[in-house]
Amino acid sequence: MSNNIASQNFCNLSNLFAYISKTDNAPRFAVKLVEKNRLYDPSEALGLVCQTSKAKFDETIEVHVRLGVDSRHADQQVRGAIVLPHGTGKSVRVLVFCKDERVEEALAAGADYAGGMNLVEKIQKENWFEFDVVIASPDMMGTIGRLGKVLGPKGLMPSPKAGTVTPDVARAVREAKAGKIEYRLDKTNIIHCPIGKASFGAEKLQANFDTLVGAVIKAKPAAAKGQYIKSCVIASTMGPGIKINQSKLG
Repeated sequence: MSNNIASQNFCNLSNLFAYISKTDNAPRFAVKLVEKNRLYDPSEALGLVCQTSKAKFDETIEVHVRLGVDSRHADQQVRGAIVLPHGTGKSVRVLVFCKDERVEEALAAGADYAGGMNLVEKIQKENWFEFDVVIASPDMMGTIGRLGKVLGPKGLMPSPKAGTVTPDVARAVREAKAGKIEYRLDKTNIIHCPIGKASFGAEKLQANFDTLVGAVIKAKPAAAKGQYIKSCVIASTMGPGIKINQSKLG
């Protein structure tokens, strides 16, 4: 999604859809291809989102799923991480916090940066954030805990639930480079995730979509009551939102 869309605080996906459809970022011809009030089958929606992606750059395809849970309650949190079968199409810069003796291992696995206190100080003193994913070995959490206030709001703080706090940092690096994504509820009970680029085509996007939705369904909290998936919308960076028939999911 564009930065303008990402900056909005949508209380539900209907508002998100309305915003996307009305914004100048959505070309008129693309909006006309989409029936505003129709609920599409997933396969049809994924084919359509490729048709509406006509920008001069390779648009990112994102999924927005509203769940019937209350994120204010700890027993209704939905969070996890998965490796998309076809990746995200984005080059990911990985930073690893580890002891000196494991720096070479992390770099050999593909990490862009690896170290300990030197990187902590660089972030603190230089406001340095030239990375997209942060991985840490468990023995480093005491050291990087002081970064929680700066990494947390950016969604960069390592977490055991996301698989980014692990003794096997090499594996975590390889997964991040292969297209591992984290999904989690926002304050409005919506999960926002990229599932690839428009250039992937419908078939690869479908595989990534099915993997993400399957993981979200599997992560359903025991405390969740009633309808779990309330609504689902997919959209390209510059395109209109396309509503998916949630009864066809899972």
